[in-house]
Amino acid sequence: MLVMKNNIVRNKSFDFAIRIVKLYQYLNNTKKEFILAKQLLRSGTSIGAMIREAEHAESKSDFIHKFAIAQKEANETVYWLELLKATDYLNEKEFENIYNDAITILKLITSILKTSKNQSEAKKLTTNN
Repeated sequence: MLVMKNNIVRNKSFDFAIRIVKLYQYLNNTKKEFILAKQLLRSGTSIGAMIREAEHAESKSDFIHKFAIAQKEANETVYWLELLKATDYLNEKEFENIYNDAITILKLITSILKTSKNQSEAKKLTTNN
């Protein structure tokens, strides 16, 4: 069910999850921040997990559902990153790079989701006519 574009988002989300785990370790060990870091870890690693689940979706609607969850998790991750920056747990340099990656992944997921929904709607229209 995956198209080539999804391989990009799959790889980017996995690499992003690795960075999130390392940021989580940094926040725990260096900044002694545990609560926000745990929230970031959960949402940041869930993005790739949902994309992986979508690879074996049972239907087009299941695929769309999994990507919708990935989109929500990516958006939540952006929130936690912004909060960590605003509360000075991350400096500008630490924040910018991973934040930009999160936004890129969010845009990719949103694009895939829109395309999938449009294809699904088009298929429904041709099937009903």
